[in-house]
Amino acid sequence: MHPIVIIGSGMAGYAVAREFRKLNPDHELLMICADDATNYAKPTLSNAFVGKKAPENIALGDAAKMAAQLNMRIETHTWVKAIDAVAHELTIAKDGQEQKQPYSKLVLAVGANPIRLAISGDGSDDIHVVNNLTDYKAFRTSLAARQDKRVVILGAGLIGCEFANDLQHTGHQVTIIDLAPYPLVRLLPEHVAKAFQQNLAETGIKFVLGTTVEKVSKVDNGDYLVTLANGQSVIADVVLSAVGLQPNASMAKASGVHAVRGILTNAHLETNLPDIYAVGDCAEVNGTLLPYVMPIMQQARALAKTLNGESTSVHYPAMPVAVKTPAAPLTVLPAPAEVEVTWETEEFDDGMLAKATDSEGTLRGFVLLGPTAAKQRLTLTKQVPDLIPAAV
Repeated sequence: MHPIVIIGSGMAGYAVAREFRKLNPDHELLMICADDATNYAKPTLSNAFVGKKAPENIALGDAAKMAAQLNMRIETHTWVKAIDAVAHELTIAKDGQEQKQPYSKLVLAVGANPIRLAISGDGSDDIHVVNNLTDYKAFRTSLAARQDKRVVILGAGLIGCEFANDLQHTGHQVTIIDLAPYPLVRLLPEHVAKAFQQNLAETGIKFVLGTTVEKVSKVDNGDYLVTLANGQSVIADVVLSAVGLQPNASMAKASGVHAVRGILTNAHLETNLPDIYAVGDCAEVNGTLLPYVMPIMQQARALAKTLNGESTSVHYPAMPVAVKTPAAPLTVLPAPAEVEVTWETEEFDDGMLAKATDSEGTLRGFVLLGPTAAKQRLTLTKQVPDLIPAAV
């Protein structure tokens, strides 16, 4: 019997391996990854400063530890060049040598890549992205080398705001730049977003919205001049891009796996090719991309059962997202994009609660800003229908 092969050593890949081992301690498992397979919780990267966590303290286990813990072979620094779905075989490359690797079932847990904006200037190559622990180490090294600690963040989305909060509260001076008119534009209604922005601004975070970065130039003393489309400019010690992620689907598509935004799967996380599955940030499940921790855990549990012979569809209960911005405590349960909703808002001294209801009066999403509103998280979550119901 050939091994079950997992491509990718991120949170999704390790979650599948962990859940499968709970059900089946013996079937051969093989993880293949292009990096060193260090296991860590990616969400900790955007609040590691406040948590006083140095990069070397974020890792939960190296490849050797994880291989022993999960009774799994891990091939690090190995690239998958092609998938032969008919032969159930991979072409892999390591140390410049190509070889074939058969599989019984294949799990694509290949994650997503940072979107990079087209920015001119001789400093554009120095713009940091933080999509993994290696990226984060490089970012922290650049910060440590600078005295003024002025950080420009491109992107006022979830990750950009989390990093801004973390940096501003640890002696840095943060400016967030985004084309959108307010932060978290994909998650929040405008009135809540502006209150959220005000809370962050009161900590010293500067917002420059409604414009984009055109150029990043090196200037004296290792500084960077960030030139904006609206004619303004900002001096930075370090520039961080957090404008979003794009599912890593190129290798899968080249091998005949269907992909649109991400790798397309049904509710069983099956792709169009037999015995090939997708999970995590790369997976577009029934047309939905959910790059958050709770959906990944739901996917991993369902897929582990399927891999063990019990065909199981993923079940998405209502899964609120907690945004790690202590200066403006925020919990969001986005309403489905295809559902037309009406917002009702209740204000408190320390924030607000906004509820999104559909035409039939059913609660489809909510936003909780501040400590008082946060107390209603559990009650409201129970009222929201499942996104993808469990299989009947």
